[in-house]
Amino acid sequence: MTHPFEIELETTLPASPEQVWEAIATGPGIDSWFMGRNEVEPREGGVASMDTAGHREEAVITAHEPGKRFATRTTEGEDGRFMAFEYLIEGRGRGSTVLRVVHSGLLGDDWQDEYDALRRGWPFHLHTLREYLAHFPGRTGVPVFAMAPTHGRTPQEVGAALVRGLSLPAPVTVGARAHAEPAGLPPLDGEVVWSDDERTEVRTADGIYTFHHGSGMALMFHHLFGPDTAGAEAAWQRWLTAVLA
Repeated sequence: MTHPFEIELETTLPASPEQVWEAIATGPGIDSWFMGRNEVEPREGGVASMDTAGHREEAVITAHEPGKRFATRTTEGEDGRFMAFEYLIEGRGRGSTVLRVVHSGLLGDDWQDEYDALRRGWPFHLHTLREYLAHFPGRTGVPVFAMAPTHGRTPQEVGAALVRGLSLPAPVTVGARAHAEPAGLPPLDGEVVWSDDERTEVRTADGIYTFHHGSGMALMFHHLFGPDTAGAEAAWQRWLTAVLA
């Protein structure tokens, strides 16, 4: 049985409506703060796609009004499930913009767990969008993804391993300094800008780094803005595997 849901959030961003539009309605813009590698056909009726670890999801663009409104809807599954996203943009004074996000659709039998995960995730994603627009304006990021099994550890134990790998104090607090040395890459030196019982996010001079400690798998979603990103995904994969070994 499917269950309808709707999540609505609003945030004020330190950017113009044009900058917000580029971030939420273009492939390179979405790559810079959300998940996966994204492509967007810039027209109503076009396709918006996201590829994460070889898993591709597609949606039809149902609204494409530059600087104002962008919306997509996935096709229905065999059980009727689908996801719809709507972004509404409104310019405000002093170069700021209000963004309203509506995420709706139909979820399956495990709808409560899915809904809770979505509800927890959206404030984090909008925070990452704000970090991107505030600290890397006019730049586009290279997405880096890695995942590793947790070998039966609890999320708390995985989080503790990541905290050690990032040379962070426990408990982790916003403003703490992180340091890591993935082999083959420059050291990571940055500031914790988000911390909860699922995620730790670190911002450096050239990137936004997210470490997710869930059940079964540990994930990393990074957005790199430096000049040399070749080999970064493989290097971070090796680092994550070693931390959880």
